[in-house]
Amino acid sequence: MKISLVIPVFNEEKRIADLIKSLLSQSEKADEIIIVNNNSTDKTVEIVKRFPVRIVNEPKQGISHARNKGFDEAQYEIIARTDADTILPANWIAKIKNNFLHHKVEGVSGPFYYAEAPSKNTFYSWLYLKIVGALVGAPILFGPNMAITKSIWEKVRKDVCMDDKRVHEDIDISIHIARKGGKIFIDKSLVVPTSARRLYKAPWSFFIEYLIRLLRMTLDHRLLHKY
Repeated sequence: MKISLVIPVFNEEKRIADLIKSLLSQSEKADEIIIVNNNSTDKTVEIVKRFPVRIVNEPKQGISHARNKGFDEAQYEIIARTDADTILPANWIAKIKNNFLHHKVEGVSGPFYYAEAPSKNTFYSWLYLKIVGALVGAPILFGPNMAITKSIWEKVRKDVCMDDKRVHEDIDISIHIARKGGKIFIDKSLVVPTSARRLYKAPWSFFIEYLIRLLRMTLDHRLLHKY
């Protein structure tokens, strides 16, 4: 089983090197690492070029466009994805492989904790995965900590929604995977630390915007399609 790893980036000069170092230190290595440059204007690309990774460019701004570009470029049967402000445990890829080997699923994800927080407790992120999954009617993937099969990506590629103002792209792809009959497995032990920078920058606006987009997305999908 071979794994392509996709990382969308936009102005991540402060964090991208640490993420790539954590990838290169994995107990089982990714078979390719694809950095999707989404119009960075800082030193992100300059830094990335120091490492053995493949860089592709996506001129259309937005996480959904960058993700799609990386997933389309992926060569191997499993496509893993994370964010530039996440540091991956050394057994992350090994656990992803193990999940696909032992569970008949098209997607794998797991909980998280905020690196800036005093605790590494994942209870609240686990609760988030369960509550949002119940709301949208399908188990959900968490963007910085997820992997799907290349085959399910090819099935949902034309269906996923591309308006980042109306959807959470990781939840949206989860819904479309479920509609194609695909199963997602949530591994409690597949844990990653990620940054809370967006939350800390403007906590109330973050939560309000997040909830509005979640409710809008859920309503849109329920009106347009029957589960």
